[in-house]
Amino acid sequence: MTGVLAADSTLSDFNQLIWWMVLLKVAIVFVFLLLTTIFMIWFERRVIGRMQNRPGPNRAGPFGLLQPIADALKLPLKEDIVPTGVDKLVFFVAPIIASAPAFVAFAIIPWGPEVSIFHHQTPLQVADLPVAVLLVLATSSVSVYGIVLAGWASRGPYSILGALRSTAQVISYEIAMGLAFVAVFLSAGSLSTTAIVNAQSHIWYGVVLLPSFLIYLVTMVGETNRIPFDLPEGEGEIVAGHMTEYSSMKFAMFFLAEYINMTTVSALATTLFLGGWRAPWPLTLIGPAVNSGWWPVLWFLIKVFILLFCYVWLRGTLPRTRYDQLMALGWKILIPVSIVWLLLVATVRELRADNHSPVVYVVAGVVLVLFVTLLTFYDNGYQKHLARISPDEPSAAADEEDEWDYDDQGELVKVAKAVGPEPRFPLPPLDLPHYHGLQLEDTALTGSAYDDADGATKEVTGA
Repeated sequence: MTGVLAADSTLSDFNQLIWWMVLLKVAIVFVFLLLTTIFMIWFERRVIGRMQNRPGPNRAGPFGLLQPIADALKLPLKEDIVPTGVDKLVFFVAPIIASAPAFVAFAIIPWGPEVSIFHHQTPLQVADLPVAVLLVLATSSVSVYGIVLAGWASRGPYSILGALRSTAQVISYEIAMGLAFVAVFLSAGSLSTTAIVNAQSHIWYGVVLLPSFLIYLVTMVGETNRIPFDLPEGEGEIVAGHMTEYSSMKFAMFFLAEYINMTTVSALATTLFLGGWRAPWPLTLIGPAVNSGWWPVLWFLIKVFILLFCYVWLRGTLPRTRYDQLMALGWKILIPVSIVWLLLVATVRELRADNHSPVVYVVAGVVLVLFVTLLTFYDNGYQKHLARISPDEPSAAADEEDEWDYDDQGELVKVAKAVGPEPRFPLPPLDLPHYHGLQLEDTALTGSAYDDADGATKEVTGA
């Protein structure tokens, strides 16, 4: 799907960099991530506004372009409130731990081939390592420490709940993400991002390893705590999770870390599965010139911003999932499918190598058995789900166990049983005072009576 580059970068090219070139690349990456964050704040509000039939920000500057700049100036100027009783040192350090690794992870992303900068040939990448992709997993693991420490240092129930949710979520989805990476490592024969991009010179891994690509797309949303997987900061449940007690610049650093992580995982998806900076197939018909010079930077940015648009698309269309659904998706679907798919990829590679070892055929049989077992497991789970949500059929034993209760006139009457499954979660009372226009001070919390619209007196059983 891509053309042939005249001179692909290798790991040895990074041993010849001079110090000012490294600093220049670091500055470019730093500014790019900051500008991308500012742009995404505006872009997200505009796109979701269009999805909801409203204009979005349109007052500050043309098309509201100055709105994110106004927000960026507003946050540092707000009062920095430190609640009483918090661990002040940890409370201060936590936002730094959460945001700093987000900048580091982008260093191993190649955003172009080898070009000439001030008459020096250099690859458009800050650094590369033999195990470069593992750096992203390491930095994401360190970032979650900032969230955990923020929740612990705040000493508040909502903050601690958000920190615990984030820990469980990162553990669950990082395993599936790592398994999705392994299929790429097997195909490319390297963990270096430069080598992985070079290995996709003929066809992208997003096509060859489509299940791994789809699994990574789901896990990267879970890793960045974005809708529909933003349980660690669910506004309707735990206020803002680990950020509940933060304000001013500390809150801005958590906000910045989230958007930078979105850019980093999107750039990593582009590198591992979408050919990196290489041009897509129709453009390669023009010739090798589209994959040389500065043109590849444009193809790289287009792919990254398409994935970032998908983030906005998900936020504008999907609701937040329940926490049990989030855990079930990670542990019951993504991880088992990743393991079976990984075994299948390894088996196919060995068979293509014309290896007649009996071990390969044994592993192939095990993979087939696991695949059938996985399908059976999912089918049984789906049947149980249908049985749980389907209405129960009336039986003679159920008729003998009728429920009785007293009505408003004090007479004993039979209570009609609800048709359908019992609620899986506790439900609040359906006849509360504020449903009838009464304020909290108008009636006692329990045991008081009030008149409804028809003049009948009813008993208040809850607040």
